[in-house]
Amino acid sequence: MVLLGNFEVENQWAADEPGLPRIEVSATREIAHRMDEFCLLLAGPDDHVLLKSAPDDGHLAHLAALGFALPRVLTPAVQDPNRTVTEDVLADPALLKEVGSLGGAPVLWPHGVSEREELLAESTGLRLAGPSARICKTVNGKAYSREIADELGLRQPRGWVCRTVDELRGAAAEAGHLLHRGDTVVVKDSYGVSGKGLLVVSDPSALERVLRKIARRAERTGDDRVNMVVETWVAKKTDLNYQFTIDRAGNRTFDFVREAVTENGVHKGHRIPARLDSDQRAELAEASRRIGARLHADGYVGTVGVDAMVDPDDGLYPLVEINARNNMSTYQERVRERLVPDGRVALATQYPLTLRGHLPFDRLAHRLRDALMTPESPEGLLVNNYATVNAAEHRLAADGRKTFDGRLYGIVVADSADRLAALDQRIAARIAALTEENRHGH
Repeated sequence: MVLLGNFEVENQWAADEPGLPRIEVSATREIAHRMDEFCLLLAGPDDHVLLKSAPDDGHLAHLAALGFALPRVLTPAVQDPNRTVTEDVLADPALLKEVGSLGGAPVLWPHGVSEREELLAESTGLRLAGPSARICKTVNGKAYSREIADELGLRQPRGWVCRTVDELRGAAAEAGHLLHRGDTVVVKDSYGVSGKGLLVVSDPSALERVLRKIARRAERTGDDRVNMVVETWVAKKTDLNYQFTIDRAGNRTFDFVREAVTENGVHKGHRIPARLDSDQRAELAEASRRIGARLHADGYVGTVGVDAMVDPDDGLYPLVEINARNNMSTYQERVRERLVPDGRVALATQYPLTLRGHLPFDRLAHRLRDALMTPESPEGLLVNNYATVNAAEHRLAADGRKTFDGRLYGIVVADSADRLAALDQRIAARIAALTEENRHGH
């Protein structure tokens, strides 16, 4: 395999889709582009990984010491923080030639497939592991997910798929009745991601303002298309993410289910294992079988991630959204298999930090000390992406800033839930202290 971590591929899928206004924060985009490094622990020693730049040597040593046989890394001559890894590779003719000359007829396995990844496969002569960009885009849409749930009779909140301004106007009228009686609704872009393209509304006038703005845009452009979903906001106890795989013959394999950790609609991590009973797990496995058969009928093969919810009475909403791509939990599975046996618990999470300059992994490891996982201590933090820490470093020179923001991703493993919570708090406190020092110039 040649792995490619083109995170936020949804931005390509959403490019021509009219929906809610989007606001993109540059530093956040730069960090997302360096999430490509998650591929290090998805690939095996016989694989290749395309990264925007070479990993930190100290981080590689950390992973190797924990027993991971790492892939060969290929990088472009120049990486632009504002470009995806796919764009960086496409801009490097020498790298394209090198990838195209790899022996063994390797397959290109991207995070998700857009037209850019199709171009990369064509430019290198590699075969794509998944289906076409057109199929991936279709399956990944929230409108598609809702229509599939309706067709299969899977439980979901009351809602409406809107393909035109008139359909959105009709859905807003229905939703307005719910708002007047005190309910809450959510308006979703079909291709929004990580809390973007999502508006929670409890005031009828707010929904009317959104509708007017979209209607005016349609009048101005002469295009009345929308690609949106309006749903009632339902009470939930837990967010879930489960994964299954569809092979080219249509066979489905249920891979795992994770308990998702979210904050204001933004994904923050996973708890391992998910706190579900056998009946709930069986219901999700059956849902994956039915969803997988339907996706295969539409030409989809490969990895499928499905977001689901548990209500306060422990009932399931088994299909909230289909992700026609790898998922964050996809990149955690090799760690779970090796380091989280039955009886242990884990938290895949992220820690924000602010820095005044480049932070080498070894310096951070010194600050974390006994909280970092080592071969002698199976309890601790395994860092599964370090590139995101220094991803926005260039802004110090480009914008004249004194600090920049980064993000540390890791998987915390412990022998019990109480020890896990204490370890997570200890790590967070040490990183917060480092951030405070940098903010004040120490």
